Amino acid sequence: MSVRPEKILALQFKYLGDAVFITPALRALKAHWPDAELHVLVAAEVAPLLENLPWLKKIWALPRTRGRARVGDSWPLIRALRREHFARAVDFGGNDRGAILSCCSGAKIRLGPVEKKKLLQKFCYTQTVSTAELPPSWVQRHLQLLAAWQVPPPKSTRLEIAADPAQAAEAAKLLPDGMILCHLGTSQPRKEWPVARWQEFFRLAKAAGNALAFSAGNNERERNLLTELKKIEPEIFALPPVGDLKLFLAVLQRARLVIAGDTGPLHFAAGLGVPVVGLFGTADSLLRSAPVYAAGQIVRGGECFCDAKGLHAANCEDARPCLAAIPPEQVLAALKNFI
Repeated sequence: MSVRPEKILALQFKYLGDAVFITPALRALKAHWPDAELHVLVAAEVAPLLENLPWLKKIWALPRTRGRARVGDSWPLIRALRREHFARAVDFGGNDRGAILSCCSGAKIRLGPVEKKKLLQKFCYTQTVSTAELPPSWVQRHLQLLAAWQVPPPKSTRLEIAADPAQAAEAAKLLPDGMILCHLGTSQPRKEWPVARWQEFFRLAKAAGNALAFSAGNNERERNLLTELKKIEPEIFALPPVGDLKLFLAVLQRARLVIAGDTGPLHFAAGLGVPVVGLFGTADSLLRSAPVYAAGQIVRGGECFCDAKGLHAANCEDARPCLAAIPPEQVLAALKNFI
């Protein structure tokens, strides 16, 4: 009788971009245990990022309401997870939701990062690694966590996701061939290049013969950034709101190059293999996200004053915002490295 392959469950319950950062660690797991079935449990809105990777056995999508982590609401999915009889579970996020679901999965060995005062995590995991011992870079943090299982790092730390081919035709209607996609918004205003800088860059890039398209997130604040740019530069090509993540990934894949701050679309594009130029200014962006990119893919801002007190406020209220220190000419020079 053949022996059933060992089953491993990976969990990540953070933001959309964070799911892309676990892909090098997932590849490391698969390379270390090539015969194992590798499953991933994420929030339902995150699932499209991972569901087209052929080397993942299954993506478990959990409907999520922010601020609520009720086991009762998730019980049907938990029962299905327990029927899989996972040998191992690793929670890359380390928050309460991930810790509880890791425990409820029934996996015999459960690994997760733990902060000093997090008693819940210590109870839910059978193996822990102190967050104080982990590097700040998201990718290296996940790989160092797996070192507790003697899993060596992968040959490459590149990000990896895949778009749904079925969305290609619809994406072609939204983004013409050969365009550079500039994404204005991020989840935090302090990580955004000012609209006035985007206007300057548009004029420089257009004069150099580059075709640019502009996009933003679907929330009101980010859409207002696009509206503001359109008001001062009426001829820009602006993408309409794309609420379907599957379709948005297909749009990104069509781009000749993607330029954005430290935000999901930048990391999605990199995972899809699209050339990217990332605009980084805040201290936490440079420590956590930027290390995965090559030097030529990064444009750095000035000295970061918004992080000076370690508060990581959502808005940079300093008179000298770090992202505003990036001149458009510097971004154009980075663009020319790829075009």
